[in-house]
Amino acid sequence: MIYNILLIVLGIAILAVAWLPYSIQRYPLSYPILFVLFGIFVFWLPLDLPTPNPMANQSFTTHLTEICVIVALTGTGLKIDKPYSFRGWRIPVRLATLMMIATIGLLAVAAWSIAGLTPAAAVLLAATLAPTDPVLAGDVQVAGPGKGDEDNVRFALTGEGGLNDGLAFPFVYLALAIFPPFDSLQEQLNYWFFKDIIYRLCLGILGGYLSGKLLGYLIFGLPKKIRIEPESYGFVVIAITFCAYGLTELVEGYGFLAVFIAAVTVRDYERTHEYHQIMHSFADQIERLLNVIVLILFGGAIGRGLLDALTWEGAAVGLLLLLVVRPLTGWLTLIGTKTTWRERWVIAGFGIRGVGSFFYLAFGIEKAGFAEAETLWAITGFTVLVSIFLHGTLATPVMNWLDRRQIRTPAGKYQQHRPDERTT
Repeated sequence: MIYNILLIVLGIAILAVAWLPYSIQRYPLSYPILFVLFGIFVFWLPLDLPTPNPMANQSFTTHLTEICVIVALTGTGLKIDKPYSFRGWRIPVRLATLMMIATIGLLAVAAWSIAGLTPAAAVLLAATLAPTDPVLAGDVQVAGPGKGDEDNVRFALTGEGGLNDGLAFPFVYLALAIFPPFDSLQEQLNYWFFKDIIYRLCLGILGGYLSGKLLGYLIFGLPKKIRIEPESYGFVVIAITFCAYGLTELVEGYGFLAVFIAAVTVRDYERTHEYHQIMHSFADQIERLLNVIVLILFGGAIGRGLLDALTWEGAAVGLLLLLVVRPLTGWLTLIGTKTTWRERWVIAGFGIRGVGSFFYLAFGIEKAGFAEAETLWAITGFTVLVSIFLHGTLATPVMNWLDRRQIRTPAGKYQQHRPDERTT
């Protein structure tokens, strides 16, 4: 009976994910809000469904969110039109490095001083919540390959969402490095610096680039000799995702970073090929399906007591991140870039949290037995919930307002509607 009920719930969710995003796209509402509410309702019913609490399903939570994020990272990399260059990608790189490091530092201090977490738990929480989410940020990202909507805001948030999920990993390992007991803190930190920063980052970048080049040749080079049928394009997306991630993780590099770089490299191999749009569409469909499953389980976990351990101090830390720390650090990071004050505030304000945060927290707690696990999940769940409602409600009206302030050139690029508006 339970199995059949789960199939019905999943069937309703699949039907809804095919219909809802396009039906509500003109309204100040996003489909993740509805699926969280649906999950709360379903698990509230007396159906004797298995508990969706992530602490009771630690390994399942880790792997489900992991797959969801890497598929989203592939789709994110494939839909960016702008070729990679240090100058052209300066804004998302700044957001994924300078701003994220500042956010982690400030949030860790807040979690330690306000919520009373231990230093290791505070750093884990900060590393969990600092990166923006590539899964739930579709409403503020570029739409797809060749869509011509790559303005400063959408490109910055798309690039940041792709990069920072890999670049946040060293700070998760920092939390594990300072988690007691340890023989020597200095030795732990030295190991963390050389292994978890230098080695893993280099392997993540190299693994992603080489995987992308190889897969680019297999996708675009071999079909000149061995044709790939159109109905098989979707399998190529899964190949990019799993090969880049698996190979990089096998040599202990950062797979999240590798997947995104591999997708960007594949896109750069032959930028205008029809494969890109088809592959991105398939990745988007898989991502939406996995995302809906996570959102329903998240809603169910809330209904079953995920937030019971939340304190006023913990809630204050989450609100501080969303309403103060992210907007402030984001705005300051963008000083000196070619963005208007409007673009700066929109980029800084849309620091969407989601599935990536669930993965990092599940991964960290699975690796070390944090005594504050319930509190960490409560704060993270509360912050993601507020982000889903806050950013999901504001995304459509804010992006529409921003679009009205801009006009498109014949090439499909955006220009400022008021050319006399100053930039810095």
